[in-house]
Amino acid sequence: MTTTAVPTVDSAEKSARRGRPGGPVTGVGRPGIAWAAPAAVFFGLFALVPLLLVVVLSFTRWNGLGSPEFAGLDNWSRLLDDPVMVKSLWLSLVFTVLGVVVQTPLSILLGVWAAGRQRNRAVLSAVYFVPLLLSITAVSVLWRAVLDPNFGVPSQAKWLFGDGNLFGTQAGAIGVLVFVSTWQFTPLHTLIYQGAARAVPGVLYEAARIDGAGTVRQFFHITLPQLRNTVVTSTILMVVGGLTTFDTVLILTQGGPGTDTTNSAYYMYQKAFKSFDFGGASAIALLLVLVATLVSLVMVRLTGYDRMRSTMEGV
Repeated sequence: MTTTAVPTVDSAEKSARRGRPGGPVTGVGRPGIAWAAPAAVFFGLFALVPLLLVVVLSFTRWNGLGSPEFAGLDNWSRLLDDPVMVKSLWLSLVFTVLGVVVQTPLSILLGVWAAGRQRNRAVLSAVYFVPLLLSITAVSVLWRAVLDPNFGVPSQAKWLFGDGNLFGTQAGAIGVLVFVSTWQFTPLHTLIYQGAARAVPGVLYEAARIDGAGTVRQFFHITLPQLRNTVVTSTILMVVGGLTTFDTVLILTQGGPGTDTTNSAYYMYQKAFKSFDFGGASAIALLLVLVATLVSLVMVRLTGYDRMRSTMEGV
């Protein structure tokens, strides 16, 4: 009597990795480096090279004409002694924190809802995603007209908006900026959470229903834990977007009243294109890159995102 050896799972995986045709699973191998060459060249030309130029300019004195002059650490020392710069960093952090706090709960709730099978869900989701199709400039111009203190909605509803000038105080101006950013970018994060919520295995909800868990308990004990990786990804995008907010500030408030909404990105624009201090503006840009990178790395490390190895969400 002859026996046939049945290959184990480990041996099958090893055979696949080695590309042996005799195993039950044949591996096709990984794409060569040539597949990544176009993306690498594009990233190098439009990301690494400009970043390197910014690093060089941050140590020079240049007004946009002639040749840059080496200035050492002069630009950096001036930034540390600049009260407007310190205030702009604080405002950037405020915008970022408010954006995360407001957009994250809305995005999760709307994304989980849009992932369901409610009546008219597809139509309502399509309407809700319209702001995502508009440019930041168009959205800012639209809300600037709607909230105009002389001809907009606040002038007709002073019982709700007081004197109607939402841009006249720091709190009102910051509130408008956060509201407009939330209105436009929440659909993006909703779309991210919608895709993640649909990837949650349905068997988990079936088991929870058998155990008597209601909708609320299923949301907090199944959906949210399964969306952990997505929350980290979405939050990092919000942090980077909040630290680099520029278009909305330029069109809606222009950093006012005074410098009450002058965040770091807008202050960088003022340094470069109003004061023609491209060395100082480059230092601000490099500082923003460092802060955004540091915050992202800290979030990834603290949340354990870098240790996730499973292809299943939240596992």
